[in-house]
Amino acid sequence: MNMQPNNPLHGVTLEALLTRLVDHYGWDALGDRIDINCFQHEPSIKSSLKFLRRTPWAREKVEQLYLSTFA
Repeated sequence: MNMQPNNPLHGVTLEALLTRLVDHYGWDALGDRIDINCFQHEPSIKSSLKFLRRTPWAREKVEQLYLSTFA
């Protein structure tokens, strides 16, 4: 039973979301679209996930970019 049928992010992990964005845009273009240091200076999935999990406003920007790109 799907508890969130209207949530397009339901079931998508932050890691999967970020990996798909990096595969699609690359780190440089992702850093141009979302101005946060973890995408611009020595980016990695691990360090970006750590930052995004602690920073709600940045996570929201990443989720919005994901939705506008893939929805």
